[in-house]
Amino acid sequence: MKRLFLPTLLTSVILIGSVVISLSGCTKEGPAGLNGADGTNGTNGTNGTNGVDANETCKLCHAADVVDRVAVEFQFSKHEYGEAAFEESGNNSCSVCHTQEGFKYVCANNTPATFTFDAGTSKWVNGYSATNGHNYGELGCFTCHSSLHTTYGYTDISSLTSVAAVPMTMYGGAKTINLTQDGGKSNLCVKCHQPRPLTCSADPSGRLLNYDSLKTNPLGIFFDSAGTASSNPNNIYIKPSYRMHVHYGPVGAIYAGVGGIEYAGSLPYTNSPHTTLASCQDCHMAPMTGKNGGHTFFAKGNFNGCNVSGCHASSPVSATSTSKWTTPRAAVKLLLDQLAAKINACGGGNDILHKNTDATSNLWSTLTTNAYDGYLDIYSSSTNPSGYWRDPYGSGSTNSGKPKFPKLLNVQMGAMINFQMCLREYSLGIHNTQYVTALLTNTIEALTAAGF
Repeated sequence: MKRLFLPTLLTSVILIGSVVISLSGCTKEGPAGLNGADGTNGTNGTNGTNGVDANETCKLCHAADVVDRVAVEFQFSKHEYGEAAFEESGNNSCSVCHTQEGFKYVCANNTPATFTFDAGTSKWVNGYSATNGHNYGELGCFTCHSSLHTTYGYTDISSLTSVAAVPMTMYGGAKTINLTQDGGKSNLCVKCHQPRPLTCSADPSGRLLNYDSLKTNPLGIFFDSAGTASSNPNNIYIKPSYRMHVHYGPVGAIYAGVGGIEYAGSLPYTNSPHTTLASCQDCHMAPMTGKNGGHTFFAKGNFNGCNVSGCHASSPVSATSTSKWTTPRAAVKLLLDQLAAKINACGGGNDILHKNTDATSNLWSTLTTNAYDGYLDIYSSSTNPSGYWRDPYGSGSTNSGKPKFPKLLNVQMGAMINFQMCLREYSLGIHNTQYVTALLTNTIEALTAAGF
């Protein structure tokens, strides 16, 4: 056994040693092989291109001289700090102009201003309203700018909620305002800044007032405290009240030269150049002077928009300009005073127009000598407790102790509408001097012809 084992063991050692010597002697690398082909992307797809830094995109608009500046200007706008959005939220008809979601709703749905007859209730209904769930919200950036934060670029700002022609709610859509200059931007403003309709409260169906009859039948009886609705042959019977008016935004209609009760008279109904050459934005969003201009939307005292190339640059306008400012405004104020006197003539020495010298609650207090505000001096326990005339709608001993409101003819009602529109357009005719002058002058002549 031992003889057999030793030779075998020696043989194994020798073989292993030979392998070690052979391996330790291989010191050179062979030549490198060719590169292999690039591998393909995995299941996640190919890599996309690098995007733009989101923060840099936001700063295109949210910069000191763009949106940040606009936000500060907007703090001075009554669109921002007015309380109307809170007061009218939930009110479907008022919210279309007083709330953000209501305005967006009627624009998005192209809601018509027509009156339609509801056979179920036997009443005429003005369809220009929002719906529940779309009747709230303060006015803000998204009210007028429809595409903010769409592409997150500067071009988002220029897209407006509506620039379409505006059917007049006062006329149930039968008349339209369309200011095409500057891409129709003025139509965005006029959508809300327009007169509201007068409806026939004494007519059970609540139909729209027939404005044409105020012209074609000027001596017809509009209201008579001794009469009834059936005694009015034109079926336009409305009981006067403290707030019998066309609301506060007639400026769009006056600016466009549309919507007044246009009595025939010595002056033709024409428009000033503003109607076709200027837009609301030109003057109300002109470069700032003090707290006026830009997104404050105030134009008072700011003539930067007037004195630009193509307008009054060659002969600048200011608050002391006679031919373009002080003289025409004084003339319109005189006409308003004269028309007020004619309207009040039926009161037997007591005005039927309401006076208010408080410049805070009466924005138009300085526009007439007697500080009229467009309301009627009719008693109301909540809104006009010192009113002189009896409220035809009212009751109670205080109201019944007041004198009955005088009889009104159609021409007197038409005159009150024109007075309200020309007073509350606020500029004393500067928006459209020619139209305002004709409307007031011809209305005064119509009242004179009727014996007032």
